Amino acid sequence: MKIATESLHLTGFEEIQEDQELTISPEDYSLLTDLYQLTMAACYVGEGLDDRPASFELFARKLPEGFGYAIAMGLAQVIDYLEKFRFSGAQIQALQSTGIFAGAPERFWTLLATARFTGDVWAVPEGTAVFANEPLLRIEAPLWQAQLVETYLLNAINYQTLIATRSARLRDVAGPEAKLLEFGTRRAFGPQAAVWAARAALAAGIDGTSNVLAALRLGRKPVGTMAHALVMAVGALEGSEEEAFTAFHRYFPGAPLLIDTYDTVAAARKLADRINSGEMQLEGIRLDSGDLAALSREVRSLLPGIPIIASGDLDEREMAKLKSAGACIDGYGLGTRLVSGSPVNGVYKLVEIDGIPVMKEAIKKATYPGKKQIFRRIQDGEIIGDRLGLLGEEINNSDAEITLMKLVFKEGKRLQRPESLEAIAQRTAASVASLPAATRQLERPISPPVEISTDLQSLTQKRKRVISH
Repeated sequence: MKIATESLHLTGFEEIQEDQELTISPEDYSLLTDLYQLTMAACYVGEGLDDRPASFELFARKLPEGFGYAIAMGLAQVIDYLEKFRFSGAQIQALQSTGIFAGAPERFWTLLATARFTGDVWAVPEGTAVFANEPLLRIEAPLWQAQLVETYLLNAINYQTLIATRSARLRDVAGPEAKLLEFGTRRAFGPQAAVWAARAALAAGIDGTSNVLAALRLGRKPVGTMAHALVMAVGALEGSEEEAFTAFHRYFPGAPLLIDTYDTVAAARKLADRINSGEMQLEGIRLDSGDLAALSREVRSLLPGIPIIASGDLDEREMAKLKSAGACIDGYGLGTRLVSGSPVNGVYKLVEIDGIPVMKEAIKKATYPGKKQIFRRIQDGEIIGDRLGLLGEEINNSDAEITLMKLVFKEGKRLQRPESLEAIAQRTAASVASLPAATRQLERPISPPVEISTDLQSLTQKRKRVISH
C-alpha cells in the first residue's frame, strides 16, 4: 500500500496516513468495501458462523422512473473481482492500525490472510432484459465471503446496468443504422466509472467511445471529432475558421469537423465550396448547439452525402423529438445524459443460510426467501411474462418457458471464457427486440407481468409464520 505524505486526524482514531492520488488497482479491490462488511465478517467469525453456506441475491426492487426494463451488465467485472479476491499483508496491517478491530477474534485475521473466493455464482447473461424483483445474480459461498463481496458487486452491476439500459434505449430510438458514440467521460462519476460506462455502452449497442483508455483496453479504436477550442485558437492566431479546419486536416485528413463555433450555415457553405472544387475531402461534421433539426436540414442541403453527427446533452427523448421534426442526422454523440441519471438501485439480500430460507419483512422492503430462478415465457418472439420461482422448480413446457439464471462460477472458478462485447451487444439487441411495444415506449412504459410461483408464495407464507412465532 502507498505511504502517504500527509495525515488525517479523525476523532477517536489514531493518526491515519492520507493518500492524495486515490487511484484504484486490482490489488485494492478487497478493501473497496463498506466498513460494515468487515465488521459483520468479524462477528460471524466470533460466533462460529463464518463457514456456514449462505446465498445472497442481487436485484432491484423497482426500476428507475420511466424505465420499462433494465439490461443486466457488469458480470464480467464481478467475475474478475472474485478471481482476484485477496487481502495483502499491508492491507491487513492497515485495517489493524485503525483500532476498529481491536476486539475482533484472531481467526478473523487468519481468514483475511488466506482469503480466496471459493463459492458459486448464478447470473443472467449480460445483455439480458430483466424487470423489478428479478435477481441479476446470486452468490452461494461461505457466509463471510458472500458478505464481504457485496459492496463491489453492487457498485459494478448497478452502474453498468444503468448505462447499458440507457444505451439500449438510445439504440432503440435511433434505429440500427444511426452511428452512436459515447462521449461521457468528462461527466461520468469518476475515472473508473468513465471506463465502465464506455464498456457498458459498447456492450449494449453503442458504436464507439471517445475514452482512449477504455477503447484501447477493449480492443477498439477511440472515436471523436474536435473541440471549439481548436477553432477559436487557430482561427484567432492564423486568421479564420477555415484556417483551423485546414490545420486540423493537415494532420488528420478528412476527419469530422465541428462547424458551429460561429455561424454554422456559413461554415457549411464554405466547406461545400472547398469540397465541390476538390480542395477538401470530409468524412463528417458535428453540430453541438442551436436548433439541431433546422440546422441539420440546412447543412444537408449544402453538404449532401456528408454524415452529420449531433451532440449536446442529448438523450433518447431528445433524439425522438429530432427524428419527428425531420432532422437530417446520421449519428449522435452522447455524454452527460448517458453516463448519469437515476440509479438502478440494486440491493443484495440474504435469501438462505445453512439451508434455511430467510427473508426480510420490513415495510416496502420485504424480500422473497430461498434461492430463485427466473422462468421466461416467449411467444412468437415476444416476452409475454416471467415467473419468479424457486431454483428447483420445473420448467412449464406448455408455456414454452426458458430459464435465465445460469451457473457461471463454481467452487471459485469461472466456467466459461469471457464473452466479447459484440456477443453481448447482439444479446442486448435481441432482448430489446423481444420486449412488447408497451415496455419499449419512452412515456409510461409497462413492464411485462412477473408472476410469483405457487411454490415461492407458499414458502414466503411459511417463513412469515415461522418468524411471527
